[in-house]
Amino acid sequence: MNDAAVKRLDPAPDNTLAYLRMQLRRMMNESSDHLSTGACKDYSEYARCCGVVEGLALAERELLDLEERLERT
Repeated sequence: MNDAAVKRLDPAPDNTLAYLRMQLRRMMNESSDHLSTGACKDYSEYARCCGVVEGLALAERELLDLEERLERT
C-alpha cells in the first residue's frame, strides 16, 4: 500500500491493530511449533507449513509498517 492510500485511511483504534498483530503472531507460533516438534508427516506438509509461516511473517511486517505510517500522519 502506498503512502497516498494510507493517508486516506482513518487511523484504526489501537486495539484493532493490536488484535490483528496478536492473531498473526499466534498463528505463526502455532505453525512454527508444529514444524519444530517434527509433526509434519511428509515433505509436502513441511513445505506448506514453511509457506504459512513465511506468509504470516510478511503479513505481520505489512501490518507493522501500516501502524508506523498511520502514526506519522
